[in-house]
Amino acid sequence: MQPFLAHPFDSDRLHEECGVFGAIGVADASSFVALGLHALQHRGQEAGGIVAFDPDHGFNSAHRFGYVRDNFTKADVMDTLPGSLAIGHVRYSTAGSKAATAIRDVQPFFGEFHMGGCAVAHNGNITNAAALRRELIERGSIFQSSSDSECIIHLMARSIQRNIPERMKDALRRVEGAFSVIAMTRTKLIGVRDSLGVRPLVLGKVGDDGFVLASETCALDIIGAEFVREIEPGEMVVITKGKVESSRPFGPSTGRFCIFEHVYFSRPDSIIGGRSVYETRRQIGVELAREAPIEADLVCPVPDSGTPAAIGFAQESGIPYGMGIIRNQYMGRTFIEPTDQIRNMGVRLKLNVNRALIRGKRVVLVDDSVVRGTTSRKIKDMIIDAGAAEVHFRIASPPTAWPCFYGVDTPDREKLLAANMTPEEMREWIGVDSLSFVSLDGLYRAVGEAKGRNDKCPQYCDACFSGDYPVAPFDQLERGFSMKPGSETAMNEAAE
Repeated sequence: MQPFLAHPFDSDRLHEECGVFGAIGVADASSFVALGLHALQHRGQEAGGIVAFDPDHGFNSAHRFGYVRDNFTKADVMDTLPGSLAIGHVRYSTAGSKAATAIRDVQPFFGEFHMGGCAVAHNGNITNAAALRRELIERGSIFQSSSDSECIIHLMARSIQRNIPERMKDALRRVEGAFSVIAMTRTKLIGVRDSLGVRPLVLGKVGDDGFVLASETCALDIIGAEFVREIEPGEMVVITKGKVESSRPFGPSTGRFCIFEHVYFSRPDSIIGGRSVYETRRQIGVELAREAPIEADLVCPVPDSGTPAAIGFAQESGIPYGMGIIRNQYMGRTFIEPTDQIRNMGVRLKLNVNRALIRGKRVVLVDDSVVRGTTSRKIKDMIIDAGAAEVHFRIASPPTAWPCFYGVDTPDREKLLAANMTPEEMREWIGVDSLSFVSLDGLYRAVGEAKGRNDKCPQYCDACFSGDYPVAPFDQLERGFSMKPGSETAMNEAAE
């Protein structure tokens, strides 16, 4: 089976590259994992995999392209994954062979050590993977995939520690960038977050002795698990049946969680840092209405990601809210072979304008972000064609002017509209009557930082907006990427 083809609409969106889920101490753990991955499908729709362990059958795995629902709901697949311990992964590639993904690139990865087997699944991106890969290959490692995550298994194999958790600590101390890792041995479920806590990971409890690890709390809800807490930045938890042990392999640190999880990546019914993602997005809309007021007749979201912010904008501004754009819910991300004619239809395959509502109105369109700007331009054309008198864009994030190297599929900087144009030039290029983005301080206020952003020590990773990278992207620097002047000095000062 070949990887599915992404719809043209999706090429103008930022994508989280994966979600992870693990379960221990429950009967048919792989079924719990499949349900958890289904809840995390928004984090990766390219492929998925599950590894399970049963004392009578050992380690077993299944890796498939496409949706969880199309692969891990079939009895003939799930019957091959028995046991009370399993982990899984859904993928949207940010490293490795993106355009021609091979099944060998699909996680979890498995390694057999002299003390037993271990499977590993990784959410994030290793920024020194190229250097590590060169070093490991020179020392005799044989890689099976193009994924940066496979470096973790090889580093573990070269560790001299006597058990797998300690080998994982050794390996992850060599890794730079962003990672939330889950792993399993024959008896243990392991979860680790990098010292900055850029990518999410939460702990849940099922029944008397069962525990789960997941990228988001919405994945706990689907299996009826109780939310226990977030795994903290720089923390490792080792879970055996009914017991959780915690350690800090990377020492003390100040977290820099990805702020774009609040804006777009996480599901709106998830909880991050004790805050409802939905409420945060609604509050972004409130901040937008305060910062960029406009006289208009209708506030419309660009579905579905712009909906909570549009509701907040309408509530704060007093302008009526309406569903001026209707999303084809059955489109999914797969479609017929995209011929030139189909490509030219663009977003009309996925979105359609509610003409009766739009005609003659001054419309405020609220979207989560502008990346290349091509989709914004097409949506504006659709609204104008439907008879709108004016079109005003309000964007629920600051201008995306820098690529992310910590686990998000971002275009090269020269392809980001905000990296090459001023906001006024962007407005003219898109062709709207006005264009405003929420300020960086406004975004921080919406996520609960009443005083806004601390420029000396930012509370979140916001590199895609600010260009302030918390960890130097060494692989990209080797390839000629130019950081914002002063960034490396700031990173060194923060490290000290």
